[in-house]
Amino acid sequence: MGVSRIDKRFEKTRAENRPAFVSFLMAGDPDLETAESILHGLPAAGADIIELGMPFSDPMADGVAIQLAGQRALAGGMSLAKTLALVARFRAKDAETPVVLMGYYNPIYIYGVERFVKDAVEAGVDGLIVVDLPAEEDDELCLPALAAGLNFIRLAAPTTDDKRLGRVLTNASGFVYYVSMTGITGAEIKDRGAVGDAVNRIKSHTRLPVAVGFGIKSPEDARLIGRDADGVVVGSALVGAIESSLSEGKATEQTVPAVHNLLRTLSEGARAARN
Repeated sequence: MGVSRIDKRFEKTRAENRPAFVSFLMAGDPDLETAESILHGLPAAGADIIELGMPFSDPMADGVAIQLAGQRALAGGMSLAKTLALVARFRAKDAETPVVLMGYYNPIYIYGVERFVKDAVEAGVDGLIVVDLPAEEDDELCLPALAAGLNFIRLAAPTTDDKRLGRVLTNASGFVYYVSMTGITGAEIKDRGAVGDAVNRIKSHTRLPVAVGFGIKSPEDARLIGRDADGVVVGSALVGAIESSLSEGKATEQTVPAVHNLLRTLSEGARAARN
């Protein structure tokens, strides 16, 4: 695999002595048109890398905010094919910002792995995070994705010991996503110091950048986590901004700016991490 957009983006943020800011958006939330407007404005608001959720009806690792985002998207008719088309329209306007699809294996399996990998590459997807495919199942999706030029990003958690970490990192590329706590998205980080220690432990095993997600809700969270992490991932807070802006479940004129304004504030916190 050659140098990817993800590699280039981390090279850029490393040269600027700051963590990358990684934003999560559920594809199609609260509706396709609004989600597309939000997506196109993310880079200008401070997103270095975009994670785009693939809506799924049984998201076992997600907290309430992201579960509801997926439900809104599915109720609006969002599908994996429409998600890929959304990426393609974004890529037609932005050739540099990395886009990572994040979600669960079931929709990909139903879509067809070979077809999915081909269509993802053609749409301009840069990487995949598939939270319910363990390293023991690399033949299923990871290896075909890598062969096609897609980064395959692995998750590590507080329960991932050194022995398991070696297996998790096998075939990993792009970056390592460190889940800052056990449990689901949207909870509070209880010990930021332990997160920093964990990031440094992972770095001792790999040259890949380490990005931290789950529980980052404020500029101060982003600043503190960004001292050690190569990337700061925010999802539930941004998805919550969408939900708070809705009226009777529908987008309002406040929905798009609510997300961009919050993202701008959070990304500024991350940028201040090493000043």
